[in-house]
Amino acid sequence: MGHLPMHDHSVLRRFYPLIFIGLATALAGCMLGPDFKHPDAPKTNGYTAKPLPKHTVATPGAGGKPQTYVVNRDIPVAWWELFHDKNISALVEQGIANSPTMAAAQASLINAQETLNAQIGNSLFPAFNANVGGTRQRVGSGQGLGSPGDVFNTFNANVSVSYTLDVFGGARREIEALAAQVDYQQFNLIATYLTLTSNIVITSLNLASITAQIGATHDLIKAAEGELRLMKDQYALGAIPLTNVLAQQTLVDQTKATLPPLQQQAIQAEHALAALIGRFPDTEIPHLVLNKIRLPKDIPISLPSNLVRQRPDVRASEALLHAASAQIGVATANLFPQFTLSAADGWSADVASSLFTPSTKVWSLASQITQPIFHGGALFASRRAAIAAYDQAGAQYQQTVLQAFQNVADTLRALANDARTFQAQKAAEIAARKNWVITRQQFALGGVSYINLLSAEQSYQQSRISSIQAQAARYVDTATLYQALGGGWWNRSSSLCDAANRTNASLQCP
Repeated sequence: MGHLPMHDHSVLRRFYPLIFIGLATALAGCMLGPDFKHPDAPKTNGYTAKPLPKHTVATPGAGGKPQTYVVNRDIPVAWWELFHDKNISALVEQGIANSPTMAAAQASLINAQETLNAQIGNSLFPAFNANVGGTRQRVGSGQGLGSPGDVFNTFNANVSVSYTLDVFGGARREIEALAAQVDYQQFNLIATYLTLTSNIVITSLNLASITAQIGATHDLIKAAEGELRLMKDQYALGAIPLTNVLAQQTLVDQTKATLPPLQQQAIQAEHALAALIGRFPDTEIPHLVLNKIRLPKDIPISLPSNLVRQRPDVRASEALLHAASAQIGVATANLFPQFTLSAADGWSADVASSLFTPSTKVWSLASQITQPIFHGGALFASRRAAIAAYDQAGAQYQQTVLQAFQNVADTLRALANDARTFQAQKAAEIAARKNWVITRQQFALGGVSYINLLSAEQSYQQSRISSIQAQAARYVDTATLYQALGGGWWNRSSSLCDAANRTNASLQCP
């Protein structure tokens, strides 16, 4: 096989003018369609119609400290550490490291990034292809290529290049839309991260609450069984009727009957936590003690104008709005001509050994303009559809913003109401316990009937469980507020990667 002569020009050098002309034309071309602008921040100065108090009410005991509303207080990226519970922090770190949901969101982001890279390569740069081929052909009587029945060979080798000029910006708008899809997947990853961490914290707090209720129920059963033993002794002496013993036995059994549902709730919460941290249900979940979890003292309140930049679901919705805007430009550009330049440089011969000789040199240059004339109205319909899709994305964005503000407003009010509820429930618990203790003493001395004792015992049982639930609600709604405000991801340029690295996660960071 021959070799390319040293004095022959480079094949690529022949196409430099084509490339430069194409790129210059594309850069000088216009971009049809609207240029996207970020939606304006909501014109509101607060989250609630009535001003919030400076702080919540205080209650004696664990979980009863007042919380202070702090305007424009930033949120740390690891906000769950504000609860000062090592077990909760460990569960969150395991979830970040092992969650398949996080891995799937990460893969979706990489997919979007590589799709964008492929579109850039296909749209903004010429396509070069090397072709080598051989043909053996028999001439027919009507071909005019020689005598009928002749058989001959053709060998060719060439480098071809083609480039479609982006005169009206359709390709660049398509790249813009794909870049917006990358933004969407990025914020979807952040939203997945926020949802995962919030669900782990909230499920942990609910498990701690259920565990505390189980412990309280065991205490109540133990006390009720003590009363039952005393009554049986009194009945044996003829001091009380059998109906009192049977009523107390009923109370003991009814209280015991509340245990299995609580234990089932605890098991389900443990299984849910195992799934959230990427483990199977047989994973042992650390013991969580409600009274050892610290209630965050300060309640952050982001400025309303900042909330839309902090909420990942709002940012993701904005990215979809951006993509829909770019698609209008794509549909508009499709109404105009497309300009394509192509060239080939190579050799063609009937004998392979002479393929790369000067006499077999061949080249070609071509240009093509394609102007849509009639497509049955499809192109105009596609543009109208793109405009409608943009309007739809705009309405969905507005709904997402409204939902975000509602989430924050609901939670801010819930925190104030939770504190008052816990204060009232704790006071009721203390009063019910005092009443129960006094009634027991009076009953032992014969000062009150058993009905009074039974009523006091039931009241204390109910108030103690309600007090635990009210205490847990303060913790849960505090975690919900951190989630509603966006979770602090913006405090680090690569917070997800940092969190993954802290836990030796296997996630790939973009």
